[in-house]
Amino acid sequence: MSMTRRTILLASSFIFAGAAYSQTPRKTMKIKFTLNATPVVAVLEDNATTRDFLALLPLRVKLEDFAATEKIAYLSSKLSTRGAPSAIDPKAGDVTYYAPWGNLALFHKDFRRSPNLVKLGRIVEGFSAIQVAGTSEITIERDDAQ
Repeated sequence: MSMTRRTILLASSFIFAGAAYSQTPRKTMKIKFTLNATPVVAVLEDNATTRDFLALLPLRVKLEDFAATEKIAYLSSKLSTRGAPSAIDPKAGDVTYYAPWGNLALFHKDFRRSPNLVKLGRIVEGFSAIQVAGTSEITIERDDAQ
């Protein structure tokens, strides 16, 4: 068999395997809480920090305004940042973890590149609730209903 034919066959098998893998349904990880009488739902990314965060749920926290840009809540323990990028550019709607302080941060405005900030996910429902100023006690829980 010629080298070209082997290369084509090998490439074809990778393409086929990739297509089969991409058709495998993946369960979406979500969280939910109610803020200002509005249900808030976020879709989470699959990373070590998010998995540590999910292990804490359900979790009751005090959500506070911070820097007119985000709402923050301190977590009961630090989360793993293994494999996380060194910095991100948070956008309005991002759910993040700030490693040095050990807090959750929900951004309602875009912000500059921030070291030690790890993206956990994105708010997909109820974004307007985090734009309202004020402090609230909330319970964050998994939303496994698909």
